[in-house]
Amino acid sequence: VLVHAKELELKAVKEGWFVNRKEVCYNDFIIVGPLNDPAKVKTSKDVISAFKKIAQAKATFVSRGDKSGTHIKELKIWELTGINPKGNPWYLEAGQGMEKTLFMANEKDAYTLTDRGTWLAVKPRLKYLTLLFEGDPLLFNQYSIMAVNPKRHPHINYEDALRFIEWITSHEGQKLIGEFRDKFGNQLFIPNAK
Repeated sequence: VLVHAKELELKAVKEGWFVNRKEVCYNDFIIVGPLNDPAKVKTSKDVISAFKKIAQAKATFVSRGDKSGTHIKELKIWELTGINPKGNPWYLEAGQGMEKTLFMANEKDAYTLTDRGTWLAVKPRLKYLTLLFEGDPLLFNQYSIMAVNPKRHPHINYEDALRFIEWITSHEGQKLIGEFRDKFGNQLFIPNAK
């Protein structure tokens, strides 16, 4: 399983659902939003102040709302702001993957939190959104891989899972990740297996 929600990953390993967790690569999260930036997110000093500005301006924000790693990161940021956005008319939950959430934000002239890779892949089709905030250490997005625990699920192909983990964290797998680009030549992930 390739995932990017470290706290939940570690909990699942501790509970015995997964084994052999290894870090693979990373990218980062960014805030994208309307071209006119009504909440003035672009002038934020950090991601917490950016989210606070969105809430204070009651500017539309589209959440993935799907319990994904991105959604969990977004909820953690809201928690750090001390603001609970749920139930506010400006806070919309897409209940969709990242690409569909970006299209919804584009249609609604809204802000959203996205991983840079998905943004780069679909940006040419999002004419009303722009990148407004990046670079806060809180927006680091680590991807890890782990195998389903064969003691809990003996029917899985554990040996091939281990081979895949070994390959993707090997020099060869890491080289492939580092060389991977979207069709515009943008690097989407930085390899960092140890």
